[in-house]
Amino acid sequence: MLKRSAAGEALPRPTRAAIVARLASAQKSNRGAPPYSRWVNRPLGRQLAAIAYLRHLTPNAVSLISALFTYAAIAAIALVRPSADAAIAITASLVIGYALDSADGQVARLRGGGSMAGEWLDHVLDAGKLATFHLAVAIAWFRFFHLGGAAFLLIPLGFSAVACVFFFALILTDMLRRVADAKAGGDALPKATIDARESAPVLRSLIVLPNDYGVLCLVMLLMPLHVTFIAVYTAMFAANVVFLAAGSLRWFREMSRLSRIPSPPASVPQTPRW
Repeated sequence: MLKRSAAGEALPRPTRAAIVARLASAQKSNRGAPPYSRWVNRPLGRQLAAIAYLRHLTPNAVSLISALFTYAAIAAIALVRPSADAAIAITASLVIGYALDSADGQVARLRGGGSMAGEWLDHVLDAGKLATFHLAVAIAWFRFFHLGGAAFLLIPLGFSAVACVFFFALILTDMLRRVADAKAGGDALPKATIDARESAPVLRSLIVLPNDYGVLCLVMLLMPLHVTFIAVYTAMFAANVVFLAAGSLRWFREMSRLSRIPSPPASVPQTPRW
C-alpha cells in the first residue's frame, strides 16, 4: 500500500538501501557491544529489517520467524548426529535466527514504535532460546559424544543455568533502572554514567567476546570435532561464570545507589519514559 502526501499524491516507494541507511543512522550505540553483535549481527539485522518492512511484515511476525529458525536449529543440535553438513546447517539457521531477532526491533522503529506485547514476546522467545540451547548440547553430548563419564554433562547444564541467570539479571537491571529513572523524574542515572557507557572502547567489545551469543552460534561449526568443541565450549562456559559474578556485583552496587534516590515532591509529575 503506497503512502500519500498531504496533497493526496502517491509517495515513491522507499528502496531497501534507503531503509538500511535510515536504520543505520538511528541505530543505538555499538560501543561496548559484543563483537559479533556489533560488527555482524546488527548490520545483517538491518538488511533483513528492510526486507521485512518492504514486505509489510509486522515486528511480531519477524520475531516468530526468528524463533522458527532458532528453535529448529536447537532441535537439530539434540537430534541430529554431528557432521560437517549438519553443523553448517545448524549454524546458518542460528545466524539467521539471531539476525532476525535484531531485525524485529528495527522493523518496529520503522513502523513508528513497538508495543508492550511485542517486547514481551521478544523476551520470552529469548528466554526459551537460552534455556533450551545448552540443554540441547547436553543431549547431543550424551547421545553422540564419547566423554568417558556423565560428569561432563554438568558443563552444558551449568552453562544453561548461567545463561538464564545472566539474561534475567540483565532484564531486571534494565527494568529497575527505568523505575528509578521515573521515580527521580528522569534524573536517576548521572550523565557521567551514561557518557561512560556510550564511550566504551573497542577493547571492551573484545573482552566480552566469550559472552557473545553470536560467537556461540559460530562455535557450533566445531561440533563434529568433539574434543575441540568441548574445549572451546568449556572455555566459554568458564568465562561466562566470571562475567556473571563480576556483573552481578556491579549491578547490585548500582541498584544499591539507585535505591537511595529520593522521590521528587508530590507536585512534580512523574511520567515513566517507557
